[in-house]
Amino acid sequence: MTDRPIDPDVDLRLPEQRAEAHWPVVAVIAAGGALGALARHGVQSALPAAPAGFPWATFWVNVSGCLLIGVLMVLITEGRQAHRLVRPFLGVGVLGGYTTFSTYVVDFQRVVADGAPVTGLAYLAGTMAAAPAAVTAGMWLTRWVTRSLAGVR
Repeated sequence: MTDRPIDPDVDLRLPEQRAEAHWPVVAVIAAGGALGALARHGVQSALPAAPAGFPWATFWVNVSGCLLIGVLMVLITEGRQAHRLVRPFLGVGVLGGYTTFSTYVVDFQRVVADGAPVTGLAYLAGTMAAAPAAVTAGMWLTRWVTRSLAGVR
């Protein structure tokens, strides 16, 4: 165990930081979550439904959300200092509301119940492989772009 706070933005062991941080953080997470859920709904509405097939809409929402979390984390942890509410708003709120791993599980159950266990297992394994790969790709791409842009200046 370490003496450093889990979240470098707030040390919850200090009463003044607990009280000060609570409501603004909750508010930005709620606002971001609403925006992320609306974005997910838009993407899922735009993609064609697959009644008994592979749930592509949920798959692409989760993979793209993971890519974006990789981008975000590099930008706010390796770039310039971000405001303390950026990570809760974008990371927890927007991207937490956008990605939908609960729907991923429901989709898996539905596909298997519809008599397509191989498709269900492909979806289950494919998402679990693609999600961390997307985070890694987002991090790598963001580092490459920021280094390239820094070299241009």
